[in-house]
Amino acid sequence: MTAEPVTFTVHVDAPCERVYEYFTRPQAIVRWMGEYALLEPEPGGRFTVDVQGAPVRGRFLYLDPPHRLVISWGYAGSDRLPPGASTVEVRLTAEGTGTRVDLEHRDLPPAEQPGHATGWTHYLTRLGVAVVGDPGPDPGMGTPNTDATAPTPAPGPGPAR
Repeated sequence: MTAEPVTFTVHVDAPCERVYEYFTRPQAIVRWMGEYALLEPEPGGRFTVDVQGAPVRGRFLYLDPPHRLVISWGYAGSDRLPPGASTVEVRLTAEGTGTRVDLEHRDLPPAEQPGHATGWTHYLTRLGVAVVGDPGPDPGMGTPNTDATAPTPAPGPGPAR
């Protein structure tokens, strides 16, 4: 059983084309989320981001630059949310001189929903700052997961595993 999707909306003071790059260029994504990224922004291409030690692994499923992208999402080594087990959809809509970013994270197990809601709130707020300036070092967004079956890094956009 999956919980309701996690959703979050943020306004970014930059055009859609620029914001889109912050989901598809490794050097841009690590400004707001993660320390390492390997991104292949094409259908079936790899989506690899290490966030506060959490190894996010997935694939780009759909890209419609600069308006929409869909990514499969999970964690390497996780039994609860393995790579590709959930789906993140990002929609970018021109809004004045900026962009409205609507994110929906679907197919999360119910136990994963609260941590991902906290994580996406934290990281999309950082995105809004990173596109126009320096968000500074990432302070993280909570206490580490204590799942004995997986390493225990500080959580990224959701519980570490």
